[in-house]
Amino acid sequence: MRRHSAWIVLLLIWSLAPMLWQLLTSFTTSAALVDGSIPFLQRWTLNHYRELLSSNPPFWRYLANSSMLAAMSTVLTTLLAIPAAYALTKIPKQWRQPVRFVVIAAALFPYVLLFLALLELARQFHLGNSLLALALPYSALQMPLALLLLTAAIEGLPVDLDDAARLEGLSLRQRLRWVMLPLIAPATASTAILVFLFAWNEYPIALTWLSRSDLLTLPVAMARIAGSSIYSVPYGAYAAATVLGAIPLLVLVLLFQRQIVRGLTNGAIKG
Repeated sequence: MRRHSAWIVLLLIWSLAPMLWQLLTSFTTSAALVDGSIPFLQRWTLNHYRELLSSNPPFWRYLANSSMLAAMSTVLTTLLAIPAAYALTKIPKQWRQPVRFVVIAAALFPYVLLFLALLELARQFHLGNSLLALALPYSALQMPLALLLLTAAIEGLPVDLDDAARLEGLSLRQRLRWVMLPLIAPATASTAILVFLFAWNEYPIALTWLSRSDLLTLPVAMARIAGSSIYSVPYGAYAAATVLGAIPLLVLVLLFQRQIVRGLTNGAIKG
């Protein structure tokens, strides 16, 4: 038992050390970071956070932009993926494996290779500088993964359940809303978290689609943080931006941790 506890403690230290280091760095003065000493408790400051929040536009604007973009992408992907996954479970059996193979191939395809095509679409249809327009490719890129996860969840439900609901006179929308959704809620939550994280962290597409400073997402805004010269690296500002950017994700995971754990556990047991 003690041996297992020791391994758990080491694993926690290994996992939490980078986050704790970033947190301490964000409160450390620039002088202490430059001279290499680490007297965090003696030379701490809030200037890094003040500079971020007093910038023009303020840093919270980037957090709001990323939150709105990730939320729109998640809602759009989920609303489209649930009925599509249900439809995939109803196609003839001889077509299920070929269709699943295509979906898996699309999920594994590196989206960076589509970068130039997406950029040309943005230019042709004037989709630049719009968070709503940016949510469209984000949703499309994550749709294959969402289909795989939700299709597996729906296939794990009893077949007679859907037949019984149909005999009761429920429409397709009613069956999805009142029968399917409550049962696949853990898988839906896990899928939504993955889509949200992709939209939150995505950088190349957001870098080219957004040029207005008030519409920048968090990764693009963090990449533009610079020091007073090319030889000056604002470690404290980077650390403070990392801490502020992690807060919404931590809140999201804490709110939906039960659904996430249930979804992962169910998937592990079925596998």
